[in-house]
Amino acid sequence: MITYKDLGVRPVINAWGTVTRVGGSLMPEGVLSAMVEAGRHYVYIPELQDAAGRYIADKLGVEAAYISSGASAGMTLAAAACMGRQNPRIRSQLPDTSNCKSEIIAFRDMRNKYDQAFRVAGATLVEIGWSKGTEDWELETAITEETAAVAYILEHAHPRGIPLDRIIQIAHERDVPVIVDAAAELPPVENLWKFSHLGVDLTIFSGGKDICGPQSTGLIVGRQDLIKSCAFHACPNHAVGRGMKVGKEEIMGFVNALDKYLQQDFDQEMKQWEDQVSYIVDSLSSIEGVFAKRVFPADPGIQPIYIPRVHVQWTPDVTERSVTEIRDVLTDGEPCVIVGVSDDFLVINPQMLLEGQEQIVAECIKRALE
Repeated sequence: MITYKDLGVRPVINAWGTVTRVGGSLMPEGVLSAMVEAGRHYVYIPELQDAAGRYIADKLGVEAAYISSGASAGMTLAAAACMGRQNPRIRSQLPDTSNCKSEIIAFRDMRNKYDQAFRVAGATLVEIGWSKGTEDWELETAITEETAAVAYILEHAHPRGIPLDRIIQIAHERDVPVIVDAAAELPPVENLWKFSHLGVDLTIFSGGKDICGPQSTGLIVGRQDLIKSCAFHACPNHAVGRGMKVGKEEIMGFVNALDKYLQQDFDQEMKQWEDQVSYIVDSLSSIEGVFAKRVFPADPGIQPIYIPRVHVQWTPDVTERSVTEIRDVLTDGEPCVIVGVSDDFLVINPQMLLEGQEQIVAECIKRALE
């Protein structure tokens, strides 16, 4: 068996979070076993996708579900579904949007680099509002005959903007579906069904983050007709989603990961995070000139906001190195420790730390500061 070591690749200690760049999350043994078993047999993929979707929808208490090849692919399929529904002519021409609704309304204060996934399907993003929020009339007047959907990026949602329930009301009064990108918004587990119950038409999650499924999976939940439309534009059909393939192994891996996730003891998980945060804070605070504190950051882009984190700062007496330089020292060190950086402090996220790794993280930061 060829390992990472054989390829000269270093495993890392992930104190950054469920970030795709460092592999998202680790799959439990039961998920890995399910994928190995799935790889021993042939199945008809559309039948498997349909059966997996029904199983998940029943588990979550939502109308329908579809497993995509990651959350970004889920956003592209959601855009294609809202633009083309189950029209074979439109399916065959996307991303060419001639003679079909092609506009997706996006809120300026929620824009981010991930919404490019909508444009992959051919959608044109119509930006409304301003950096401090949006008013009802701006959404109402932006919806036209060309509007295929309204996009709500949960990661960057601001309370000062239009509340989601009001967005749904305005859009639905005009027969326009609402798409919510909630890729990394777990925990809490209730988010898996909360938005569908609120009336959101399509909600997208990552399968390889807190759910700890295969990194190359995502989940779309919502209206049955639109979920069917997502499948209509997806692999193995010759459509804009043809290259967004989810293998039988990934499908079964995700189903088993979600099943395990729904049975998880979230209180115990939160306790472990709090214990790890407390250890790192206590350990680093013992160094004169180093300031470590437990925080619940709620800034835009922090996913999700329910996880305690550690912010670390220091005086020039400790080291003249900047936070980015200390981050790079940690990355280049042995073991390799990956942390986040925000403004003028390090950010340590315990979400993907294994038990005991908080001790290694604290020790490596101490060495880097020295």
